[in-house]
Amino acid sequence: MIRVYDRLAQVAAQERPGTCFALLGDANMNFAVRLGALGCPMIHVRHEHCAVAAAMAHARKTGGVGFATVTCGPGLTQLMTALPAAARAGIPLVVLAGEAPLRQAWYNQAIDQAPFVTATGAAYHAAHWPARMPTVLRDAFLQARQERRPVVVGMPFDLQNQTWEGTEDLLAPSRDLLPDLAPIPPHPNDLARAAALIDGAERLVVMAGLGAVEAGAGPACAALAERCGGLLATTLPARGLFHDDPFCIGIAGGFSTDTARDCFGQADLIVSVGCSLARHNADGGALWPQARVLQVDVSPRSLSQGRVASDAHLRADARLGAEALAGAVARRDGWRSAALADRIATAPADGSVQPQSPDLHDPRDVVAALEAALPRDWQLVNSSGHCSYYTAQMPSRPQHRFLTIREFGAIGNGLSFALGVAAACPEDRVVLFDGDGSLLMHVQELETALRHDLNILIVVLNDGAYGSEIHKLRAEGLPEEGAFFGRTDLAAIARGFGAQGRTLDDLAAVPGLVANWAATGGTAVWDVPVNDRILSPVMRRAHPPKAAH
Repeated sequence: MIRVYDRLAQVAAQERPGTCFALLGDANMNFAVRLGALGCPMIHVRHEHCAVAAAMAHARKTGGVGFATVTCGPGLTQLMTALPAAARAGIPLVVLAGEAPLRQAWYNQAIDQAPFVTATGAAYHAAHWPARMPTVLRDAFLQARQERRPVVVGMPFDLQNQTWEGTEDLLAPSRDLLPDLAPIPPHPNDLARAAALIDGAERLVVMAGLGAVEAGAGPACAALAERCGGLLATTLPARGLFHDDPFCIGIAGGFSTDTARDCFGQADLIVSVGCSLARHNADGGALWPQARVLQVDVSPRSLSQGRVASDAHLRADARLGAEALAGAVARRDGWRSAALADRIATAPADGSVQPQSPDLHDPRDVVAALEAALPRDWQLVNSSGHCSYYTAQMPSRPQHRFLTIREFGAIGNGLSFALGVAAACPEDRVVLFDGDGSLLMHVQELETALRHDLNILIVVLNDGAYGSEIHKLRAEGLPEEGAFFGRTDLAAIARGFGAQGRTLDDLAAVPGLVANWAATGGTAVWDVPVNDRILSPVMRRAHPPKAAH
């Protein structure tokens, strides 16, 4: 005799999610226990939000479907920040959520869960017929794959606990139902128009996004840029795709370096390959004021996030489109030069003069020390918030070793993302860059990392504040008490959990500390006190100080 939850566990295990991130309650614990018994690796977190955030990073790192399970009511409502982040980032994700028992007239955790979920951009399916529950769960994985967004399945736990009475074989997994589609080549007429546009440009930048990464279009993009004498760039999520190319100017968007902003300002054509052309990617339209945009994508569009983002289009798979363009355009020198390559290689990302303090680090110096010392094959995770500009400026790191998910603008996700990456890459060392305010939001997950023996080093740029808010308040000339809290001793907190904890007062110690952690592994926190008076270029542009009245 088996229960419905046994059958559901069999369906989930057959989907091979890699890892299930879970927080147990009455409405999902039987399922989760059975899933773990079937051999699915389980990460049991301390907060439901962190289960979904970790599953997001796991899906992004593996290219599969993230999987999490939570209980009903408060377990479900805790997901309201993670779900829109996953939806906006286009991350396929399935959440098995319990629902209140149907047989009871009243249940204290009962709530209409569907409106909460659908408001985030995710899909919700209520499975209220035991014989259909396995199909609903399997189809959720298929929908997540095809629509690239989160799908939540709600299942009343009294129905999950019923005896399974089905006699049919286990359903085929969702991967067997996916259409086997070949990449889309460009139409000859569209290709000719796009090639003519490129041939007429003098200063071209080929910009690649996650669509180019997934299509394996990196070499084709590099070949196209080289043939046209153009430069290379990436969106923030794709940063590092051209890390070893001397004519890659790095990230396109708010995180662009000084050199990149100068080059984009001179560009007359941006060839966008596999990019969604989000507002931040173009810095709200200010990054390339003189350039037209040619979008190469399987589903090109003109409007993106409330602005006209592209005015010329080539419908094609990213790799096939870039390869076809490279073969169709004329070869020329363009604006490549030895002097420009040297500037790209040697100029600081942010060369501004900033106020210094003898007792506090300049975050730019911190990142330079880490860039020099951290091994190239370690997995790096960049969180959100003011400090994330600095830690994105590590040009030697390849894309497959660096993860950032920022589409919803929420802080507090860094440690969860690191959990997901560590589960996806169990043989690798994982380094998380985070801010103090962000880490403290879900610092309880240090215990999760320790309990699961994960190798995660957390480098905290500690400015004693919510960095973005403190700089905005100062720019407005307003009191800062609600955003400046003082420097919490994060190293002591880490030691209290049983992790390694160290306050980093001297950057000269970084190489030795890296070598020590490489030997020991485990969970560690480096608390790095940074100067709260140093502003990132993003903040300086968006919030210049207002004139005194």
